[in-house]
Amino acid sequence: MTMNGRIIITLFLLSSFCFQTNAQILYGKITYERKTNLYKKFKDDNVKEWLRDEDKNKVDFLELYFNDSISVFKPQESDLKERMSWATSKNIVYQNYNTNKRLTIKSIWGEQLYVDDTVLKREWKITDSKRVICGYNCRKAIWQANDSTRIYAWYCDEIIPAVGPESFYGLPGAILGLATEDGGVIYFAKSIETSKPNMETVIPKKGKNKIYSTAELKAKLEKDFGKQPWGKSMIKENFGIW
Repeated sequence: MTMNGRIIITLFLLSSFCFQTNAQILYGKITYERKTNLYKKFKDDNVKEWLRDEDKNKVDFLELYFNDSISVFKPQESDLKERMSWATSKNIVYQNYNTNKRLTIKSIWGEQLYVDDTVLKREWKITDSKRVICGYNCRKAIWQANDSTRIYAWYCDEIIPAVGPESFYGLPGAILGLATEDGGVIYFAKSIETSKPNMETVIPKKGKNKIYSTAELKAKLEKDFGKQPWGKSMIKENFGIW
């Protein structure tokens, strides 16, 4: 082989390598670790009177399956017995970005309740702050949820679909980190798989279940449990910022 031939092949291989490493991701599965500080979550419920120090920080693992048009967020399945299972939410959230539809399955007191709604839109402020999460370069964005609550998100534009944990989406790439300003609830990606998932196997089916609107379910829970302090906390958990 001539010297020119070797140079051409070398340049081709290098360009191919660069193309692969810079290729943008259109689908995959993200596994998140969620840490919840229960002292902060239940700060208005005298939680320190009955919650032990060793149970203060609760860890959950959740999964996000996605492609360029839909996403499914769900708890990771496990055969292990979970301590304090009632203390954090285990929502299943299916979002279709082509139809602007969202189906949420809320697990409340052992019952699965189905809620149909539209995809939530949030006004984000993108900053210059950056960090690396799970090996991907991310940029920080801020959402002012209300007068007292600010949410930080770190998104990666190498993963094109604007997906994220729970009902979050809308940034120029996938959200790999999400946290309340006080650190009470923190999501961080722990693994990212870039193989194409079979979405049909993870999309939740409505079946014959009763379907509520968000307003209908909130009104039902307020009627049934709204007069109890624990009921107010439960309603706030299920119809708050997430």
